[in-house]
Amino acid sequence: MQIHYDTSKSQLLVLLDGEIDHHTSVLLRAEIDAAIYAHIPRTLILDFHQVTFMDSSGIGLIMGRYKILQPMGGEIILQKPSPYISRVLRLAGMERLAQIINTTSPEEVAS
Repeated sequence: MQIHYDTSKSQLLVLLDGEIDHHTSVLLRAEIDAAIYAHIPRTLILDFHQVTFMDSSGIGLIMGRYKILQPMGGEIILQKPSPYISRVLRLAGMERLAQIINTTSPEEVAS
């Protein structure tokens, strides 16, 4: 997993990869939360284009970050999910908490 922060746009971009399950989500939560509290981003972008599997732990990961960012006035963007991941996100109703887009360019997200 890679975390990038763009101070000019107050965006935190997290490039997720591999599987998001019970075991990996614990580490992901800790790393993303540390970056959120360090940078206080306006927008958290979770890039799913290299995620090969996600279960309900991934949904919990998104919901938890939403609960952190909401009082700060922040938003979450779920970027470039595969068709499988997109289906999981939509079945869980994640479009009510976050924007789901099919682009990999943070510049396109910011515009």
